[in-house]
Amino acid sequence: MISHYLLEYLDLNSCLIGICIFLLLTDIFKNKNPPDFPPGPWRPPLVGNVFTGVDYKTTEKLAEKYGDVYSVRWGSEKTVFISGYKMVKEALITKLDSFSERPVIPLFDKVYKGRGVSLSNGYVWKMQRKFAITHLRYFGEAKKNLEMSIQQESVFLCDAFKEEGGPFNPQSYLNPAVSNIICALLFGHRFDYHDERFLKTLYFNIEAVILAGSTHANLYNVFPRLLDYVPGPHQRLFNNYLKIAEFLRDEIRKHKEDWDPSAPRDYIDAYLAEMEKKKNDPEAGFNIDSLVFSTLDLFEAGTETTATTMRWALLYMMKFPQIQKKVQAEIDRVIGQSRQPTLDDRANMPYTEAVIHETQRMGNIIPLGFPKRACKDTTLGGYFIPKGTAVTISLSSVLNDKSEWETPDTFNPGHFLDDQGQFRKRDAFMPFSAGRRSCLGEPLARMELFLFFTSLLQQFTFSPEPGVELSLEGQLGFTNAPGPYRLCVSPR
Repeated sequence: MISHYLLEYLDLNSCLIGICIFLLLTDIFKNKNPPDFPPGPWRPPLVGNVFTGVDYKTTEKLAEKYGDVYSVRWGSEKTVFISGYKMVKEALITKLDSFSERPVIPLFDKVYKGRGVSLSNGYVWKMQRKFAITHLRYFGEAKKNLEMSIQQESVFLCDAFKEEGGPFNPQSYLNPAVSNIICALLFGHRFDYHDERFLKTLYFNIEAVILAGSTHANLYNVFPRLLDYVPGPHQRLFNNYLKIAEFLRDEIRKHKEDWDPSAPRDYIDAYLAEMEKKKNDPEAGFNIDSLVFSTLDLFEAGTETTATTMRWALLYMMKFPQIQKKVQAEIDRVIGQSRQPTLDDRANMPYTEAVIHETQRMGNIIPLGFPKRACKDTTLGGYFIPKGTAVTISLSSVLNDKSEWETPDTFNPGHFLDDQGQFRKRDAFMPFSAGRRSCLGEPLARMELFLFFTSLLQQFTFSPEPGVELSLEGQLGFTNAPGPYRLCVSPR
């Protein structure tokens, strides 16, 4: 009897051992690297480097050890990381067509399903991006009303700051102010800073950006089928995006009620007209769902990154009051106090421009850019990267490249000034990325940053809350944002 149970026990253990060996061998052969594939840390069987951090500080340490082109593996998916100005320039500019696709990112694909501008590929992406660029320009820059829209919003923003009697969190006003500019382009109108539905939508967006950098979110990208059934922050992120989409669908519904195809008022009207034109070309992707998620792309990108940059800007001005005084002196000299700043002033304000650019460099808003995918077999830095491989570009490593910046770890507007104190462009300045997948909202962001920043510094001097030591340590989600802080404003 005992020997019978022993044999059964041994058979069970033998089966389990056999299964484990089979899975191990399958994993080894399935995930074997091709010749000359970029090196990287040791990959434990089955799970790979799932416990290796994906924040930009961890990736920078890995680059120091393995070089500017290295790889990691999460589950069965391999990702190549590219660091340093030289390698990033070669990848995004020299080899323009090699990394112009997006990989499937489960965390976002759950919501977007390949729709919109930022996550689509191929013909759909080309058509959607072309339409977005054309019509954002038409409803903004080409009609010369975008500058006026930002100037008007600057008045509302400054008025809101004036109403605060003591220390306050500027994010409460910066996010609505910045968002109102893209809203005017998309919806044809702005929202009041106290509009509850608008503020809730902005909160959902802010929280989603933070949650996208959480551990659960990163694990979801490795084990999406498993974590679909597991509660956690990733589920709240999905819910937040659905609520934002509801807000957008409501705006689209209102537009359809009084839509006149012959007189488009804004981006949504133009998109509805394009849907009619492209009825016989369904592959172009012009439909209501694509409108929702294209609008979500633009709404999110047009709000969070610029508002976060403005929060960094005010933080740096408080941290470095001598720089704040120099900006104000230039504003007083060029603009004075009797009129609003204009975009024409930018050419005569090199120091202010340098401070804004240095804020973008040090703020490091999107440190790892947005994932890309090799659309063909290619080589980079002597390594072979097969078609279909996910690629992450470390923009942080470019903005802090010691071979490109004199004092990369210091807030130094001199990085963007020549010997005569005139503004100078820097090739290693890539906060908006570069190449075919660079941020299409860059012109708008540059306009907003200059006009909002100069308007605020024209009217106020900023100082920290009494007794509080300001921290420049970033709070990393999908973006690198400053931690919450409160400021005091003194009218000038």
